[in-house]
Amino acid sequence: MTDIALRPGIRRAAASLHQGGVVAYPTEAVWGLGCDPKNLRAVQQLLALKKRDPRKGLILIAADIAMLAPYLHALSPSLIEKLQNSWPGAITWLIPNNHYASPWISGGQNTLALRVTAHPVAAALSRAYGGPLVSTSANPQGLPPAKSLMKVKAYFGNNLDAYTPGSIGSAAKPSEIRHLVTGEVIRAAS
Repeated sequence: MTDIALRPGIRRAAASLHQGGVVAYPTEAVWGLGCDPKNLRAVQQLLALKKRDPRKGLILIAADIAMLAPYLHALSPSLIEKLQNSWPGAITWLIPNNHYASPWISGGQNTLALRVTAHPVAAALSRAYGGPLVSTSANPQGLPPAKSLMKVKAYFGNNLDAYTPGSIGSAAKPSEIRHLVTGEVIRAAS
């Protein structure tokens, strides 16, 4: 089986990420927009495209938990085990912010949102890029998240730097969001 991270569309999108671009890709339930979380200009562009308040913070996705290791530093072994037992999958965890992530990712909050994606294209893009990506639904604030590539293009047209191939997964709603320490469900999956 060929690693889809090597496919031309994924490689082009990963190259765009390295150049500070904003890209669209499918996730478990909706199309997502992503960029390099360490590139302030790219994050600002993504937020402007969505008309999203930077204080809300952003989710980071990765192909595996090892890519998220710097953000997990200082978590107890039992909390890391909790993450490992739920990933890959459509659960985004709010973890204590150890300030490895820039404030433009955390929104200046004391938590950080992380997920190891189970979607093969999103995971392949993370692998091809070589690290975690910003992941937010592909829609302007207040409009429904895009469930098709055609809808992403209707929303953003030529304002994105790349589109990966693929289609969304079978999840009915965007990922559930839970607080790692308290277990509180912030956004239910169904």
